[in-house]
Amino acid sequence: MSIFRQKIHIADHDIDRQGRVNNVCYVQWMQDLATAHTAAKGWDMARYEELAQGWVVRRHSVVYKRPAVLGENIVAATWIASFASRQCVRRYRFVRESDDAVLVEAETQWVYIDLTSGRPVRIPDELKAVFECIADDNGAKDFLLT
Repeated sequence: MSIFRQKIHIADHDIDRQGRVNNVCYVQWMQDLATAHTAAKGWDMARYEELAQGWVVRRHSVVYKRPAVLGENIVAATWIASFASRQCVRRYRFVRESDDAVLVEAETQWVYIDLTSGRPVRIPDELKAVFECIADDNGAKDFLLT
């Protein structure tokens, strides 16, 4: 489960005044995917709270390629591209299920912090160990087929 996937059905509350998915929805879905992915790997919120550690966003980069509209189904995927001592880069791809069109590609730089002080701390080795890094998009290119 190097690449984590979830299906999303586009609902009324996702749509903006132009009849397309609001860009803010994608950022929320990115956070939700990251949280679900780490939980699926055994690192749920309770585990982070026990350590008094967790993740915060330093930077998002989002490229909107095509719109999604009400009623469509999309497949959202995320994976870890790299780890450093106190941060990681996580990538995302959102694909329309009906025609495999890539709608959005994104990346987040996450920083691992002590929740009490708010300062960056080293990512525990046991956390890094549960993720296989996929450093380039070629490793994730055909994620719908696997």
